[in-house]
Amino acid sequence: MTPRLDTGRAMRVSLPSARRGGRRSWQRLLRWLVLLAGLPIAAAGAADLHAAVAPRAAAAPSIVPEYARMWMTVGDRRFVITLADNAAARAFAVQLPLALDMDELNGNEKHAELPQPLPAAPHRPGTIRPGDLMLYRTQTLVVFYARFASAYSYTRLGWVDDPAGLAQALGGRQVRVAFSRD
Repeated sequence: MTPRLDTGRAMRVSLPSARRGGRRSWQRLLRWLVLLAGLPIAAAGAADLHAAVAPRAAAAPSIVPEYARMWMTVGDRRFVITLADNAAARAFAVQLPLALDMDELNGNEKHAELPQPLPAAPHRPGTIRPGDLMLYRTQTLVVFYARFASAYSYTRLGWVDDPAGLAQALGGRQVRVAFSRD
């Protein structure tokens, strides 16, 4: 027997009595109560999981400290970059200002060797997005300008806040890119 909800002026739940269902009814009621009590916990866990994998564009805007921002200049175009909060990004910022001749690769990225290696903590991002600034191995800086799936491992250095026009600025050729704090 399952618990019944009597509708009336006052909400009452009819509990199983010992005469009608006995011990099995109480066990069934206890299972339902445990299930209902666990729903808010499961919902909170699902919300945390969604927040962890949601794209950064969908995240609520936050105030980013000035030290976490830098500029990338390609020709006459300037792009704001937000640095990731990790050791590699901090070590990259120490090397600024920096001008690199970046080579084209695969129609979706520019890459160049850095003067000094950076501490790496690679992971597989799965999907690369336009504007991702990554470190390949310990010394190769990569700027992506197209979205695609990747099985390669990178250390995230940061991202271009607004990648609109990035593909046009970088083009399909070798290009000089300047990175600076101002």
